[in-house]
Amino acid sequence: MARTVAVPLAPGVWRIPTVGRAMVNSYAFVDDDGSVTLVDCGARRAPARIVRGLAAIGKTPADVTRIVLTHAHADHAGGAAELARRTGAPVAAHRADMPYAESGRVPPQGGGNTVGRFLTRLAGGRFPAVAVARPLADGDVLPVGGGLRVVHTPGHSPGHVSLLHEPTRVLVTGDALFNVAGVRWPVRSFCTDFQMTQRTAHVLGELDYDVAAFTHGPELTDRAREQVRAFLRRLG
Repeated sequence: MARTVAVPLAPGVWRIPTVGRAMVNSYAFVDDDGSVTLVDCGARRAPARIVRGLAAIGKTPADVTRIVLTHAHADHAGGAAELARRTGAPVAAHRADMPYAESGRVPPQGGGNTVGRFLTRLAGGRFPAVAVARPLADGDVLPVGGGLRVVHTPGHSPGHVSLLHEPTRVLVTGDALFNVAGVRWPVRSFCTDFQMTQRTAHVLGELDYDVAAFTHGPELTDRAREQVRAFLRRLG
């Protein structure tokens, strides 16, 4: 079976898998003028696959005018330096994750305990550092296809964000939630503060959207908001 390189989610919105068919995902938002905003850059080796995904939708690195990181983990920011070099596009990330992106070090994981520090090293706690030109804050609306709203959902990392594209009603959850064999929490040991992750993810049940797009796992297109809310209610 041919490898999927780009999956349409809504007009001008595409999922680009960087590992497997949906194990790790980046996203491309194509504006009316043809410019592309890229959300997440995969791991260090992901840029080649992202470029193939762009080609599949008729785009090249030169069309990318903005890169947005949901958080500074190696499987999302590891390819950012290379893609910034290839595209010349500025990188945006939440200000709380900026120090980690710019130093090429992942934020503390596992609550900062000894096991968490070991897992951080084991998982690859380093990635190519990338300069962040645009610090993001909760509530920012980026000029992406009519408005891409930044929703700060810390816990998985201090500056983790989800992104709501209001015109197409597509929500990119980032790693606030996974959809791997069903909607689930991210791996506890890879979160800076797992309890905070659970608290802040509840805002995703309060937003309005038709498609829930995950950075780990395939999208939900059928009653997406209701499915997310049903999962979140389990925590009480």
